Amino acid sequence: MVKDLPDLGLITPHILVVDDEQRIRDACRMVLTSMGFTVETASDGPKGLDLIEEKHFDILLLDLMMPNMSGFEVLTRVRDIDPDTVVIVITGYATLEHSIEAMKKGAFDFIPKPFTPDQLRAVVSKSLRYTHALQDIVTSKSRMRVMVNRLMDGVMTTDSDKRIVLANPAFRHMIGFKGSTMVGSLVSETITDETLLKAVDQALATPPGSFSEIVHELSIPGSGIDGEKIFSVRCSPFRGRTDHNIGTITVLHDITAVKKMDQMKSDFVSMVSHEIRSPINSLLMQLKIILDGLAGETTPKQREILERATDKMLNLNNLVTELLDLSRIESGLVAHEKELVDIAGLLSEQKIFHTPYAQKKQMEIELTIENNLPKILANPRHMDEVLSNLITNAIKYSPEGGSIRISAGVKSECLSIEVADSGFGIPEEDLDKIFSRFYRVKDSNTRTIHGTGLGLAIVKSIIDSLHGSITVKSAPGEGTEFSILLPYNVH
Repeated sequence: MVKDLPDLGLITPHILVVDDEQRIRDACRMVLTSMGFTVETASDGPKGLDLIEEKHFDILLLDLMMPNMSGFEVLTRVRDIDPDTVVIVITGYATLEHSIEAMKKGAFDFIPKPFTPDQLRAVVSKSLRYTHALQDIVTSKSRMRVMVNRLMDGVMTTDSDKRIVLANPAFRHMIGFKGSTMVGSLVSETITDETLLKAVDQALATPPGSFSEIVHELSIPGSGIDGEKIFSVRCSPFRGRTDHNIGTITVLHDITAVKKMDQMKSDFVSMVSHEIRSPINSLLMQLKIILDGLAGETTPKQREILERATDKMLNLNNLVTELLDLSRIESGLVAHEKELVDIAGLLSEQKIFHTPYAQKKQMEIELTIENNLPKILANPRHMDEVLSNLITNAIKYSPEGGSIRISAGVKSECLSIEVADSGFGIPEEDLDKIFSRFYRVKDSNTRTIHGTGLGLAIVKSIIDSLHGSITVKSAPGEGTEFSILLPYNVH
């Protein structure tokens, strides 16, 4: 047996020899049987085709020059009957023209007469490696299709012409497709949602050499118990070996339960905050009456205790206010409360407002604004809140004598705002958490600084509602820089 023969496992290759010469058939049977193969023979083309009609052969050794029916005719018929059969042609004349013609018709290889047993073993071993490679590809594709079809997420792939190549059952169910198949049709013929269609267009338009994942949310109305469904949409370009787009991959993930849970939490926070605010305001009024002496004289010690209690109540009142703001932003109630906002003017006002607080800590606020800064469509009160939070934090978390740099300009077709300080800085392990609700960096520098841990969460929610982004760069002892990018042409 040839030593580089592929591992056949439990499958014994089945080989058919079709040749009009008895000695060739017998010689092939003897050599191939000794290699462990199952071998059958036929003396002409019609008999060989009858056998191929009855069963599958992994390899066909086919003589090209035979009476009644030539090997070329048999080869053409085999391609129609069983295209997975690997054909090795036997040519008695050893002409290159015959071999090339046979290869064009689908033959895998050829062997010239007369041939030795070693030559026969070599060409059969080569064809078996090819057969096994084809089987591995078919098996891998089949397994991949089964895996994709069993995914809970919806998956759709398209070609560069936006024709659907694959759409698993989950995807068809998510978009409410009722037909028999989506494969082969244009995306626009089976999908009406503009969000999905736009995502596919954007993915295909992604230039070579760059990669971006198009992310959207998709709401599909429902009825009965199911009600509205909300899906996250992630669409990416699919690249070929030359890095050009050859299609797209779209994944739908059901986030309905998460969205409903977030809404329930926001509703609960809003309800509790409203219920707490009234008694807090009442207590603050009562404390003010006592501190103003309207309820009688107070001793210095009593006044100290009452002032401390007032500070705590004010902190609690601030927490309730910020919780209400955060709940309102995340519920989408401010989504339509927008107008054109002059960020340059807003930044100038913020500098004037915060300068006295900064001067108490011997700090300077440096403001740089590019000329002709574009206006953005936003809620003025919430943009004021974003800037106020960042500047206040920069002052609070910086030592005396520090500096604050604020700049605004245009970058990557977006309005860019940067707020940097020379403060305590943020450890690397905390950078991913600072935009979470109630999270505060705790160390020896910040232990005495009061706060709710909601300021940056509110900032992040407002920026997200404007389809913008906020990033932070910081290191302990090296200060912190927040960078905001806001699209100024989104209406």
